Amino acid sequence: MPTYDYKCLECDVQFEKFQRITESHIEECPECSGKVKRLIGAGAGLIFKGSGFYITDYRSEGYKESERKDKNTSSEKSDKKEKKSENSGEAKKKTDDSSKKSD
Repeated sequence: MPTYDYKCLECDVQFEKFQRITESHIEECPECSGKVKRLIGAGAGLIFKGSGFYITDYRSEGYKESERKDKNTSSEKSDKKEKKSENSGEAKKKTDDSSKKSD
């Protein structure tokens, strides 16, 4: 059963009424007994629940395999960058130590 929105033309009160489609619409305001107008409602929104509604859930095996390869290569690149930054830090430390000894 749908929910209908109404607005009183006299006191501007807005309210909702849960009615059958076959029922006649309300003509009298429950607050002031004035004349009411049925409004056009947006209705209920469509809500998808669960994990089966995303495009990534139905990817082909070839796509999944190439994605795994991309992840592996990107993680290897980040590991190499970390090692380089560690080595450059050690080199700076050695040059700092050697300059202190010469003083």
